[in-house]
Amino acid sequence: MHPSPSGAAAPPAHPQPKSPRDLFISFTWLALQGFGGVLAIVQREMVEKKRWLTPEQFLEDWAVAQVMPGPNVINLALMIGDRYFGLRGAIAAVAGMLAIPLVVILVLAVLYAHYAANPQVAAALRGMGAVSGGLIAATGIKLIPQLRKHPLGFATCLAFVALVFGAIALFKMPLGWVLLAVGGVACAWTWRRIAA
Repeated sequence: MHPSPSGAAAPPAHPQPKSPRDLFISFTWLALQGFGGVLAIVQREMVEKKRWLTPEQFLEDWAVAQVMPGPNVINLALMIGDRYFGLRGAIAAVAGMLAIPLVVILVLAVLYAHYAANPQVAAALRGMGAVSGGLIAATGIKLIPQLRKHPLGFATCLAFVALVFGAIALFKMPLGWVLLAVGGVACAWTWRRIAA
């Protein structure tokens, strides 16, 4: 390995988008793949393929995107765009998530209105619901190893996961209240552990 010549810029720690246009195209591609939810696709594209985020950064950013008002993936696009190119990047990333997919959704809405009464269409859409659930579960499972590095420890993180799952899936508690209560406790506890 040859030393780099003096004055040459050091390469970034991990790959980055080249321009706001790159963000726009990348987020458009993400949105067009996101039938039934984009969490799994965002994680695969941003962390595994493009490597714009480390798994830890993705987990932290996704947690923030979850608790902010508005669609999670739009919040995440806004944060990623802002991280690399400020306001221009944030606008480009959000526009990528919305512009072309909006046209596709309008076309699909017209088609759905025309064919909604068809039993085969209804059955196909129910099947897509099962696929979406599998995508979300698979992404959640892929994120679990990152919890090993959490300041609270792996066992405590798994306890929080189980608590949130039980509260929402079993006891049918509203997501907002669960995020406020359990998320608030987890944030405060983590902050105290880091500060100590």
